[in-house]
Formats: sequence, C-alpha cells, structure tokens
Amino acid sequence: MAFRLPKGIVERFSREIGIDLGTVNTLVYLKGKGVVVNEPSVVAVNQKTGQVVAVGTQARDMIGRTPLHITAVRPLVEGVISDFEVTEEMLTYLIGKAQGEQMSLGPRVVIGVPSGITNVEIRAVRDAAKNAGAREVFIIEEPMAAALGARLPVHEAVGTMLVDIGGGTTDIALMALGGIVRAKNVRIAGDVLNQDIAAYIRSEFKILIGDRTAEDVKIAVGSVIKLPAPLQTTIRGRDLVTGLPREIVITDADVREAIGASVATIVEAIKEVLETAPPEVISDVMRLGIYVTGGGALLRGLPELLALELKVPIHVVDDPLSTVVRGTGVVLEDVEKYRSVLVDDDDGSIANF
Repeated sequence: MAFRLPKGIVERFSREIGIDLGTVNTLVYLKGKGVVVNEPSVVAVNQKTGQVVAVGTQARDMIGRTPLHITAVRPLVEGVISDFEVTEEMLTYLIGKAQGEQMSLGPRVVIGVPSGITNVEIRAVRDAAKNAGAREVFIIEEPMAAALGARLPVHEAVGTMLVDIGGGTTDIALMALGGIVRAKNVRIAGDVLNQDIAAYIRSEFKILIGDRTAEDVKIAVGSVIKLPAPLQTTIRGRDLVTGLPREIVITDADVREAIGASVATIVEAIKEVLETAPPEVISDVMRLGIYVTGGGALLRGLPELLALELKVPIHVVDDPLSTVVRGTGVVLEDVEKYRSVLVDDDDGSIANF
C-alpha cells in the first residue's frame, strides 16, 4: 500500500503545477497564482560541452544567430517529444522558475498532451517530468484540458465540440459526459502554415526567409478569407539569385494562397469527425456550435470560413493561447473530481491525496 502524506504537510512543502507542453510555447500554471510562465519551447545547447546555454525566450532569440558550436533546439515536434534530454532540461528550468523557491517535496504536475499520441510518447512525457523533479505526474489530453479551461459543459449529457489549432498539431474532439466521443489529431497547424509561407515566398519571390520571419508574416497579414481592407508587410531575406539581401512587400492575398491547402486540410478533418459522430451529438453541435482555441484561432477570417464550410455557429474562446494550461489548473483544484478525464493514473510511490 502506497504511503500517504497528510494534505496540510504536502501543501506546505510542495507546489501544484499545470503545464501545457506545446510545440511552440510552454505555459506553466501555479495553483493559487494562475499562469506564471509563458516561454517558447526552445533550448540552446553548447555542442562542445553538452551544456544548456539558454531556455525559452533567450534561446528563441538565438535561432538563426548562433555560432557553429551552439544549437537552438525545439525539443518537441508535432506535439510530442523528439529530444528527451533537452525536454527534461527545459522542464527542469520551467518548473524551477514557476516554483520560485526550492521546496522539500517535488511538485505535483498535470501535463496536457495531444489526443491520440502513443503510450510510448505518453511515457516519455511522464518520465521527462519525473526526471525534472516532479513528485507526481498526471496526463490529460489537450482537447479535454482546453474544454475545461474554457469552462465548457463537458461533464453534462450534451455534445461539445472543440478544435484546438496549436503550433504542432490540430486537435479536434467531440466530448460528452466527461469523455471524448470522437477525436482526430492532424499534424497540420501553426508550424506547417509557417513552412507554407516560407515555401511560397521562396517559390514566387525567390527570397529565402527563416521560420521566425514566416511567423511574423502570418501574424501581421495572415488571413483565410478576403479582407475588407488589404494588409501588407515588408520583409527582408536573401535573394536566391544574387545571394544578396533583398526587401519585398507581402500581402494578405499572398498568405491566403500560401496556406490555403493546409487550411482546407484542417476543415476536411473537422468534417470527418462530424461525419462519424452520433446523430444526437451532431444535434447538440448544430445548436451550440463549435469552439475554436489555440493560436490558430487568432488567424483572421477563420471563424467565418469555418461557419461557411461547416454550417454551424463558430465561437472563439476567451484567451485561446492559454486555454489548455488553464484547464490543467482546473484539474489541480480537485484531482479526484477530474480523475476520469486523465489519460491514466500516476504510478509513483506517494499516492494521491
């Protein structure tokens, strides 16, 4: 039988932390304080010594600007861990920053992961968090966490549909009675849109740009429908013909053409989930609409496009960038109440309390 510590002692000597382990950004929620960390999921590593040079914002600023012996690494690809050791270093840094002080007991951690990832990938997340100092680790699928963070009625006998367009993946889920009825995970999201923009500019303008510039273009003039007033932005890159720096103007029409195929794939994936859903759930979705969250929810014209294509109301949740991590905070408030929505139970030596 596992050892149980009195709740008062645990609260005094330990922290409770929620983590949205994102491909682009990692957010950390500290129980009692809210979201305390929002950092890019980037780690800079010195290849000569193997030491971590910087984590988060500092490391992101180094991308494309590092000497040969320093590499800026994004340890998560398409929502899952691609570099275990670097992820562990990043979690150690973020958990330490969130706690603010060294505690006698490691924190209790709830981590959001994409729906549909494998048991091996879930185990990698759990082990990385344990090695980073977590005493107890709970895993929750991101669509469920996002629904809880948006305060949607997922525990009621009513169908709720949520689309979470993140950096590495798009999670589409139909939920009811505290469980996922239908779900689909598409590896097309913010990162792929950035790649589409960079590839389009390389093809049409013969200019080479980096991921950060593509991201800036998407934020500045990105849209999926024609806007009342055209947008444009100036970017700089390397001319592939001359090899010299060159400046060009990119418009919202250019970005629409660049990302059109990927956005269409996301729309088709949503349609596939709807087509396989039980009729009663579809009735609820037609009445209540679809909730959109994640960074992709901020793309201009996306709600209007989805409403036109799917013929149902579309709602963008409040503060879509932090919905998942706020959902982990909801779980932390009462783990026992939300145990049914967790992927599986923790197998640590200190039992739940």
